[in-house]
Amino acid sequence: MPQFKSKIATGSDSFAQNRKDMLTLIDHLRGLEKRAVDASEKRRPTFEKRGQLTPHERLKRLLDPGMPWLQLYNMANYMVEDSNPDTSIPGGSVILGIGFVKGVRCMIWVDDSGIRAGAATTGGWDASKGAQKMAQDLKLPFIHLVESAGANLMEYKVELWAHGGMLFRNLAWLSAA
Repeated sequence: MPQFKSKIATGSDSFAQNRKDMLTLIDHLRGLEKRAVDASEKRRPTFEKRGQLTPHERLKRLLDPGMPWLQLYNMANYMVEDSNPDTSIPGGSVILGIGFVKGVRCMIWVDDSGIRAGAATTGGWDASKGAQKMAQDLKLPFIHLVESAGANLMEYKVELWAHGGMLFRNLAWLSAA
């Protein structure tokens, strides 16, 4: 097998500038991801009063310690329902990703009930459908930690009912698989 040799000049000024620019963008992305976690954590007192774990704590306890976690769709719904980049919360009220549970790689969907009580969002539903399809295609076990207010009926659009039904149908198919 032939070896690939990079022609990137890692000592060049342009490489250094590109790296700096990319690290700045990554820091911005991590800040947006933290915005969703921080928004969810604001409800911590409510969870504690009920004797519940926060959504992120439930996920952490489910996952095998020290094993990788690949979060997916972390920018779902960003600037969809709130067009202000300074206040829009990414994630679509769901936490989706691939992680290990008892040594088995699984697709995991956690309703983030710390944000909007876990009420479904358009971006969250699209992301959840994508995660379901990925789990089906990759033959991954699918775990859904459910704690959701359902849909916000005051902001709900009739066209979305079919998408909600599709999510439940997909869960049934994944369960059968």
